[in-house]
Amino acid sequence: MSDPFVVVGADAAGLSAASKFRREAPDREVVVFEKGRWISYAYCGMPYFIAGYVDRMSNLLSLSPSEVDERGIDLRRGHEVVAVDPDAKRVTVETADGDRSERAYGGLLVATGARATTGPFDVRGVDGAFTLHDMDAAAAIDAYVAEPDAYDPARADVSAVDRERVDRNAAMPAPETAAVVGGGYVGVEVAEALTERGLDVHVFHRSGHLLSPFGETVGNRVEAALEAEGVTVHTNAPVDALVGDGRIEAIEVGRGGGEAPERFPVDMAVVGVGIRPNTDLLDGTGVDLGPGEAIRVDDHGRTSLPDVYAAGDCATARHAVTGEPDWVPLGLTANRAGRAIGATVAGDPTPVGDIAGTAAVKAFDAEAARVGILDRDEAEAAGFDPVSETVTAGSRSGYYPGAAETDVTLVADRDTKRLLGGSIVGTDRAAVRIDTLATAIEADMTVPEVERLDLAYAPPFSPVWDPILVAAKVLNGTLDD
Repeated sequence: MSDPFVVVGADAAGLSAASKFRREAPDREVVVFEKGRWISYAYCGMPYFIAGYVDRMSNLLSLSPSEVDERGIDLRRGHEVVAVDPDAKRVTVETADGDRSERAYGGLLVATGARATTGPFDVRGVDGAFTLHDMDAAAAIDAYVAEPDAYDPARADVSAVDRERVDRNAAMPAPETAAVVGGGYVGVEVAEALTERGLDVHVFHRSGHLLSPFGETVGNRVEAALEAEGVTVHTNAPVDALVGDGRIEAIEVGRGGGEAPERFPVDMAVVGVGIRPNTDLLDGTGVDLGPGEAIRVDDHGRTSLPDVYAAGDCATARHAVTGEPDWVPLGLTANRAGRAIGATVAGDPTPVGDIAGTAAVKAFDAEAARVGILDRDEAEAAGFDPVSETVTAGSRSGYYPGAAETDVTLVADRDTKRLLGGSIVGTDRAAVRIDTLATAIEADMTVPEVERLDLAYAPPFSPVWDPILVAAKVLNGTLDD
């Protein structure tokens, strides 16, 4: 094709696709349009920057604009693609100055990511209230929690940073009490980060336990880990409002039953109640949407529009357990799909791969991970008859120093004994064990097959029966009843 490969979005999926395309088709043009200034950054590392575990914001960047240029990629920051004409195979691009132009494409990748949602309230215009879904927010939070005379501006050492926003937050009195709204990944990680910065932290979560997709066992242990470090966790506590005239002063929590909401004084709030895919660009094109209102794609990342692909947090992927489209926005999914699409557009058709919702999170010393389908209602809706067991087993041989209790939950289909999902929580290398279950799910293994896996044994690393094998043995016995 003489027309270029056009990519919208310069983060994980977009630049992975552009880089792979350039390597596979060095004689063809690739143009990446990014409406903002930031590119190729580690979203998952932002809480650890705020905590102080990461010294400089630049450490979270994978590629700089100059490195992208060295790869032969035409990167255009400050250029927003505002419309797509799939019939003419052209995009309309608008610069920060308001100039508009059109650009033809031979192949188009929409990698526009997702944006934070805030529930029934708006954090904009309220000092001390934040969402954490971009690097400017991370820099602003880091500045806000520091004492004005102790803030080190060199921490936000990237030219793309919104320096005015950082300086404004750095000049404000440091907060003492913070509300974290939402007990998912972001909420748990931010609670740890703000505690490390010396704040009195309260987590408010709508449901009965934290980390809802991980299951109750994980949620309860993570809650205990947070509270052991001084975090106050409020479950069954939906936040109705942020209160404050100019600066956050309190949050209000609904109690139901006609009772007046309870007010908690705070001088900082971080809202992490979810995200939604950025699909507005394709409004009016007739593109098919899927779960979560994300862009529906096939096994190669193709949308329902000709020569238009989508990847990353704005796109669906096929779930390894159900075989159906699903929306589970995670970092590896974006990078892997982008790379595959770059190869496909260059002439080497490459599947983007299935997803299993494999994820991990930490809360101080506690590690948790999950994969597949854990929720009974979700499993039944997919046509399975779920059976689950939870076991507690040692992480190493009991006589070896460092052994710790590890909780493993496995879920299987009663009829076929196929493994559907699992979760793990503990303090001794618990999270990484989830990869064994992820591999088993990708291979459609049954619980008896998992029980017969030849996993490594040595006292410093695992007992003879690894916790996963113990869980499989117990669940297999239940399935045989």
